[in-house]
Amino acid sequence: MEILVRDEILKRLRKAESEHSIRIPYACESGSRAWNFASPDSDYDVRFIYVRKPEWYLSFDVERRRDVVEYPIVDDIDCSGWDVRKALYLFTRTNGALFEWLHSPITYIEEGSLARSLRDLAPRAFNATALCYHYSHMARRNAREYLFHDRVRLKKYFYVLRPLLAIRYIEAGLGIPPVQFEKLVEAVAPHQLRNSIAELLELKSRTSELGLGEPIPEIGAFIESELERHGEQFSGQGRPDLLEGKEVRAELNEIFRRAVAEGNTGAA
Repeated sequence: MEILVRDEILKRLRKAESEHSIRIPYACESGSRAWNFASPDSDYDVRFIYVRKPEWYLSFDVERRRDVVEYPIVDDIDCSGWDVRKALYLFTRTNGALFEWLHSPITYIEEGSLARSLRDLAPRAFNATALCYHYSHMARRNAREYLFHDRVRLKKYFYVLRPLLAIRYIEAGLGIPPVQFEKLVEAVAPHQLRNSIAELLELKSRTSELGLGEPIPEIGAFIESELERHGEQFSGQGRPDLLEGKEVRAELNEIFRRAVAEGNTGAA
């Protein structure tokens, strides 16, 4: 990543802290740059978790208050974040986006114990079924909209392959899937697909927009086979709630209190 881009991202994050009277203990890259299959012109998808002052959380109407900070995309930088209470609740739901933020290979800010504590808790607390639902929905949506046609959006192969491989990773009992696409390929992709995936990945890395193209039969066959194999097992509500677990709830309460304290004392 260019130093100038990183400096601009940090500048915007510090400006967000000032504008909204918040502290950002964790900020990372999400999306294709974190997944490691970005195009030269891909946006920077900057995501963060923020903490407010203690009195904000002591308000009687805290549940009605806005818990998201969002900015419009400017100069290819898309920047938004969640309040720590929202993030911790979504953690109990094994929210796929949040779990990927926490394990992103590209971090902009990591201060205090929040992210580290959640990463330490995640292997014990995540719900494999809920995470499979997340990835199944992502794969089916992108496949339906972009791949099952005479001409396909070539880059969308990655947006279907990645979640399908993540499900295979979970099914293999390997734990929380890695964020980086190539690690999923190395771990669970069928060997007969790897050359085709590598060729498409190399093309995407040097092409601003892959555009429409002929379907790739071997990749398409794998996608259809995986979606058929899943059947209906990942449809419906499918979001088991970890709030029923007293131990997890107690740990998250401690993580929350510590994050608020650190965010208002400058602890690192």
